[in-house]
Amino acid sequence: MSGSSARLQAIEAVTTYRPTSAPLSFANVSASELYGSNVFGKSAMKERLPKPVFKSLIKTIETGSHLDSAIADVVAAAMRDWAISKGATHYTHVFYPLTGFTAEKHDSFLSPDGDGGAIAEFSGKTLTQGEPDASSFPNGGMRNTFEARGYTMWDVTSPAYILENPNGRTLCIPTAFVSWTGEALDKKTPLLRSMQALNTHAQRILKLFGHVNPAKVVSYAGCEQEYFLIDRHFFFSRPDLLATGRTLFGALPPKGQEFEDHYLGAIPDRVLAFMHEAERELFKLGIPAKTRHNEVAPGQFELAPVFENGNVAADHQQLTMFTLKRVAEMYGMTCLLHEKPFAGVNGSGKHVNFSLGNATQGNLLDPGDNPHANAQFLVFCAAVIRAVHRWSGLLRAVVASASNDHRLGANEAPPAIISVFLGEQLNDIFEQVTKGGAKSSKGGETLKVGVDSLPVIPKDAGDRNRTSPFAFTGNRFEFRAVGSSQAIAGPMTMMNTIVAESLDVVATKLEKAVGDDPSKLNGAIQKVLEEIMAENGSVIYNGNGYSEAWHKEADSRGLPNLRSCVEALPLLGGKEATELFAKYGVLTERETHGRMDVDLEQYCLVVGLEARTVIEMAKTIIFPAAIRYQGELAQTCAHLKAVGYVFDTDTLDKVTVLVKDLQDGIVKLEGMLAEGGGHSKLDHAKHLCNAVLPAMLAIRKTADQLEGMVADDLWPLATYQEMLFIL
Repeated sequence: MSGSSARLQAIEAVTTYRPTSAPLSFANVSASELYGSNVFGKSAMKERLPKPVFKSLIKTIETGSHLDSAIADVVAAAMRDWAISKGATHYTHVFYPLTGFTAEKHDSFLSPDGDGGAIAEFSGKTLTQGEPDASSFPNGGMRNTFEARGYTMWDVTSPAYILENPNGRTLCIPTAFVSWTGEALDKKTPLLRSMQALNTHAQRILKLFGHVNPAKVVSYAGCEQEYFLIDRHFFFSRPDLLATGRTLFGALPPKGQEFEDHYLGAIPDRVLAFMHEAERELFKLGIPAKTRHNEVAPGQFELAPVFENGNVAADHQQLTMFTLKRVAEMYGMTCLLHEKPFAGVNGSGKHVNFSLGNATQGNLLDPGDNPHANAQFLVFCAAVIRAVHRWSGLLRAVVASASNDHRLGANEAPPAIISVFLGEQLNDIFEQVTKGGAKSSKGGETLKVGVDSLPVIPKDAGDRNRTSPFAFTGNRFEFRAVGSSQAIAGPMTMMNTIVAESLDVVATKLEKAVGDDPSKLNGAIQKVLEEIMAENGSVIYNGNGYSEAWHKEADSRGLPNLRSCVEALPLLGGKEATELFAKYGVLTERETHGRMDVDLEQYCLVVGLEARTVIEMAKTIIFPAAIRYQGELAQTCAHLKAVGYVFDTDTLDKVTVLVKDLQDGIVKLEGMLAEGGGHSKLDHAKHLCNAVLPAMLAIRKTADQLEGMVADDLWPLATYQEMLFIL
């Protein structure tokens, strides 16, 4: 393989790479010993806190009761001593602003003692409250630039942890982030509010089924994180990857993913070493990383954890993304979390597995052995189906982003039409419900393959459907439309809220029908289930969500098909969404509109940055390479003509046309960017979506054709073939 000197240097660095640290060994310290070692969790609290304080804290964590402010000083002292014993010198309140990233400000434990020395201080007030600047984060108009005060508030339900750095350690305290006026400026506060609403209405259902003092109901999440790895030399040689996280140019290589030889294939040694290191760090933080494997596209991989409380899972997901990126650097690679870093190959999602349950009744979405007879399960499952149908537009809107637009609706991701897959067993049961009542459950079969030495295994009652955005997968629903770079707090907040609304409606109907006579419950349940399926059954689809036939059928069913951000995001600020969030105490009207405003602003910023990067790269990298090759061709033609050879100029002609198209495309895109597209953020976003993005794509098409023609030693950019296959 030839190439420019920069590309050759990068390739040499990749192919001669050697690990910079000693191999890890889980034999010295087992994974079970490592797990949670850097977390101030229940075991650490039980060991270091007085018994009454420990019990009070656990009560708050497990029941959601008010935190006793009187114990804050005791907890702070114990947490400080634990952190210092782990080598921590600083502490920080970690919060999650509306950028979707993590924010933190570090402070030292040390304070002058007045005698030329210093003492370690960390009070209860310091633990429970911090004050970062609230004016420099996105807020959607809720705060003026000159209004700076904001507060972080200790989230006792998510454990503090130690973050290690080669030169030190920091105590990290998960917090909510609100303005001086009390409005949520983060993603955690609405999530906690939505979990509270979910519990309130789930408790009403459980009470109807005769459960006495059931434990707090929470939502659970398990997030399957997909990501790409490329060598850092290639990453830094690509201005588009560096600035935007995706390649804005790049011709497809001769070989892509069509051989299907990467999926679940043997993990490359360098990548496996990275995975071991990443998992070791995640274990220390109490993050239950469970599964790792090669994904479909070359250079693409996946990590999946075990289910956790939704709030903790959201915090852990942010830590997981941070850890993957940090550890990749240690192994000379860059972790790409963008939903579509490479055009033409599979993008990356973050499938959020969603369920709800508690400590006394377990998983409320577990159908059991006889789901047709499990009325409680059917009620909760039907409530989710109703929620997805009733609020499908909001589910689409909450995963809308500039980066996810490149993925949703493509052949590797669920379509932008939100539908529910139930599987053969549940589909049959709910069809029975609509005909008067469920009498049986399919299942109980075994799988035989005709080889005596292979075991006979139980066959699942239904298949799985990877094309469904919202699929039932045995004892949970999998929301597959979430993007790989997104914080899951937003989708979790939305799912909690719409399910809470649905449970509220169902509970109200059942309570009215049953009254003081529990014997009426079964008849009332049957009637409610029939109503839900009659009104919302159109959202259930078990077929191929990628097919054109489904798009036509979905339209006939009245299901929305929101293909882009500019179609989906306005729903977040609509009357229905505003009233929904306000009713269940999740977001005020100002907070709801503020979030829509922030999302539109982020869309405009991302696409604007991409457009400017396209112009810069086309002008300063691709155009010079093309005209150099054009000059070489022209010089060759002149030499041949001078010695009397008969020849054609097809290649020169094609390159000349493409160079002209490239120049014209740049001028057109510059003009479109200058137009702006309107006064409002929505108008600007529509202009970027409908005019600027197509103009960018036209430039890319021309540039990618040039890549296929320009001499390889003149082409300055690392190619797809190099980035995806040299690892």
